[in-house]
Amino acid sequence: MKLTLRVWRQSGPQDKGGMVEYKLDDVSPDASFLEMLDVLNEKLIASGEEPVAFDHDCREGICGMCSLVINGTPHGPERATTTCQLHMRKFKDGEVIDIEPWRARAFPVVKDLVVDRSAFDRMIQAGGYISAPTGTAPEAHATPVPKPDADRAFEAAECIGCGACVAACPNGSAALFLGAKVTHLGLMPQGQPERWDRVVSMLDTHDQEGFGGCTNTGECTVACPKGIPLDVIGRLNHDYLKATAGGKKR
Repeated sequence: MKLTLRVWRQSGPQDKGGMVEYKLDDVSPDASFLEMLDVLNEKLIASGEEPVAFDHDCREGICGMCSLVINGTPHGPERATTTCQLHMRKFKDGEVIDIEPWRARAFPVVKDLVVDRSAFDRMIQAGGYISAPTGTAPEAHATPVPKPDADRAFEAAECIGCGACVAACPNGSAALFLGAKVTHLGLMPQGQPERWDRVVSMLDTHDQEGFGGCTNTGECTVACPKGIPLDVIGRLNHDYLKATAGGKKR
């Protein structure tokens, strides 16, 4: 395949960036999108140019590190697929592909296609955990969990924290990410002690980090590579109202 790539290049957080065009020939349709970027970087290094910086780690759709807006869509054209699992056969020979970083106030560009997503870490630190006594593991059946709750919690726990929901949202909201964490932990018996404090602390941190408010446009769940459903935001709002207006928060 022959491709024309228009890649966002930016030397640092305070530098002005712009789209730079590159040509690639003989790209295998069986290569992943990140492997195609590896080929581009090898070409750039061989010609003495600075390679394109981009985030990646497991390349198996698990870690959530890959974070590219491809032709205006977070993670690219294939639904429920991370950038690293996207293959070049999804594109046409001779196609022009625009590659940009996540765009959100809370995700400042570090360099080229790399953004700082530490705001997610601070939200998790604010309440995305459980308190549990140390020691031996409890007997598996000691605390029964209804099957619907277990299934729902598992569905929410599939969130990999990539930030595609924020990049897709016109308001730059992280409500889907936050709703997934609150739903996952709030449905489990182990998550009950901090349930009400958790939702207030995490939502307060969300707002302090500069994320926008949710207006239920639904772009987030469409872009989510794990298909986290929109109704986790409903549970987030439910728990927040009970914690504040309902007087549940300690």
